[in-house]
Amino acid sequence: MDMRDFIFRNRSYIPIPLALTIIYFAGKGNLYPFGFSLIIIGELLRLNGVRYAGGATRTRNVGVQTLCTSGPFAYVRNPLYLGNVILYLGIVLVAGGDYWVTIMMVTTLFFLIQYGLIISLEEKTLKRELGDPYILYYNAVPRIFPMLTRWKEGKTASPRSWANTLKIEKRTLQTLLGFLLLLLVRIQLFN
Repeated sequence: MDMRDFIFRNRSYIPIPLALTIIYFAGKGNLYPFGFSLIIIGELLRLNGVRYAGGATRTRNVGVQTLCTSGPFAYVRNPLYLGNVILYLGIVLVAGGDYWVTIMMVTTLFFLIQYGLIISLEEKTLKRELGDPYILYYNAVPRIFPMLTRWKEGKTASPRSWANTLKIEKRTLQTLLGFLLLLLVRIQLFN
């Protein structure tokens, strides 16, 4: 089995040790406004990506039926992964503590490695499955750092409703809220 496939299939669980580390080293700080702002930005980016890509983002198998190039996908090929990184960096700022800078660097490195491996697998698979349309998209739209102007060559699709999007994203939102509650309890009770 390709290690990248293992990481892709378990991408929701692999960050758990990182999350526990963030909670363990959490302490009072004054970065809450910045942290919560990043959390909101990251989750809004995720939600907007899910509005366009739908439930395909919840699969445990690499590949898609159709190429999504609308919404945030017209600016960056991996808006959900970018949203996750921003969200986690916001959580580190909320966690604060004496080692927040170190944990911020570890978090960034962790996701660069995890998503670097996952994205390379996805790109290989999508080139094979979707061919020229994906290769055109791949060459025009950046992998993780968004471009300022929208890519206009792809198909324009209508987004799903916010109600449908929230239903698809329910587990992520529940996990995020639970994690933030644990983090805030840890900060209040043990500092």
